[in-house]
Amino acid sequence: MAQPATRTHITQVALVPIPVSDQERALEFYCGTLGLEKTADFTFGDGERWVEVIPPGAATRISLVRARPETPAGVETGVTLASADVEADHAQLRGAGVDVDELMREGQPVVYWAGAPLAGIPTMFLLRDPDQNSLLIVQAP
Repeated sequence: MAQPATRTHITQVALVPIPVSDQERALEFYCGTLGLEKTADFTFGDGERWVEVIPPGAATRISLVRARPETPAGVETGVTLASADVEADHAQLRGAGVDVDELMREGQPVVYWAGAPLAGIPTMFLLRDPDQNSLLIVQAP
């Protein structure tokens, strides 16, 4: 495969948007329940509110954007958050009434190819925010 003649200067994923129906309620969940930190909260000249949160020490921010017909809330976000203790977080969030799935444990074969396990997985679980947007919490390496 030939190398491209030029390359961009992209260095990281900066921001991931998650559509929410109520930015204030989402902010309470992401900061108050998940423990993320608010890094931005302002209104553009047209009245559109912009809210960003970030896990402490992380580089990639999450923007809690207002849901629209073309970008509705209640989606599989594809966002994966790393946890230093996924089992403790699962218990804490379940105890707080967060909609969480059962833990998938480290080493469980989940991917099969031609009838044989292809790979094990780290311990992880899915959760849903108040809008039913799903996020994956995975044990940090």
